[in-house]
Amino acid sequence: MDREAFQQEHGIIGKSLEIQEIVDVIQQVAPTDITVLISGESGVGKEVIAQAIHNASKRSKKQLVTVNCGAIPEGLMESELFGHERGSFTSAIDTRKGYFEIADGGTIFLDEIGEMPLATQVKLLRVLESGEFMRVGSSSPRKSDVRVIAATNKDLHYEVQHKRFRPDLYFRLRSVNIVIPPLRNRSEDIPLLVDHFVKGFTDKNGIRFEGFADDATELIMDYRWPGNVRELKNVIESMLVLESGKRITADDVRKHLREYRDTVVERNLPVVANKTVEQAERELIYRALLDLKSSILELRDLVLQDAAGRERSQDTTLHHSNHDGAMTLDEMERRMILNALDRNKGNRRMAAKELNISERTLYRKIKEFGFNL
Repeated sequence: MDREAFQQEHGIIGKSLEIQEIVDVIQQVAPTDITVLISGESGVGKEVIAQAIHNASKRSKKQLVTVNCGAIPEGLMESELFGHERGSFTSAIDTRKGYFEIADGGTIFLDEIGEMPLATQVKLLRVLESGEFMRVGSSSPRKSDVRVIAATNKDLHYEVQHKRFRPDLYFRLRSVNIVIPPLRNRSEDIPLLVDHFVKGFTDKNGIRFEGFADDATELIMDYRWPGNVRELKNVIESMLVLESGKRITADDVRKHLREYRDTVVERNLPVVANKTVEQAERELIYRALLDLKSSILELRDLVLQDAAGRERSQDTTLHHSNHDGAMTLDEMERRMILNALDRNKGNRRMAAKELNISERTLYRKIKEFGFNL
């Protein structure tokens, strides 16, 4: 089967070189039982690739069992994957099969595998190497014939270095590693995805749509789509419903894009329609840096004020002379001058130097305070 026909059959949308290379890899690995690791940011379509691998494999007549490892509490992970015997823990009122038993003969897709606890990783490695596992509360090993596909939005090599992921499991999983690039790095796929989402949603819901204005299309193409394909799909469907099928302009698109919406809500900064997205991003970064600088300066002033306050408090405690235990500034100044003159045996030049003031200022202060020297 040629690449284009394969994509149509398995719902892989895109014409970029990256997508073409991924499709070629899928066609090579799908007929085998080799373990596949799919990497990429959230929302890039990892599950679509896993589904395509399963559907093109010899296991396609059996089910694909999807497990979101990030959604299962750590204490239940082992039970969910491998099952448990009745009475093995407090809430185990019945014997239960785990996902590996359920997927026997088919494929198990372990999504967000980077969230799997280390203790469970050991047992997963055993399944990958021998096909054996044990239910929680059982001492009898069981076997399951399962093809494993895993996916992650984390850098597992980084996780291995920081001892949050087992290196032996990492190397076992990445027999074949399919890396899906973010949507911002394959913008040529955006028009095809938009057409696909529009057609699918309007056909399903009976919505008439007048299309996109040129400025709207340009903005959709230029936007960075931090949520990737998932965000694009959600935005398209939201616009189709909330804009009532009318012709969509750039202003309509901005109302639905997270970057512009968060900008207005969180920072109260205006979005100027005649600026490019890159210009707007640079302006936001610049303003954020200015705010950060201002906050740092304010923090510095607070620290200095606090230090000065502590110093004044200490001087006041040591030299208090009035009825409530505090000294006025004049009293503090008078005491400092007297102490300096006393330490320097009345030498006004030396006293002025110690006080870091001029001799003229010292003479004026002596006269103001009426010192009889």
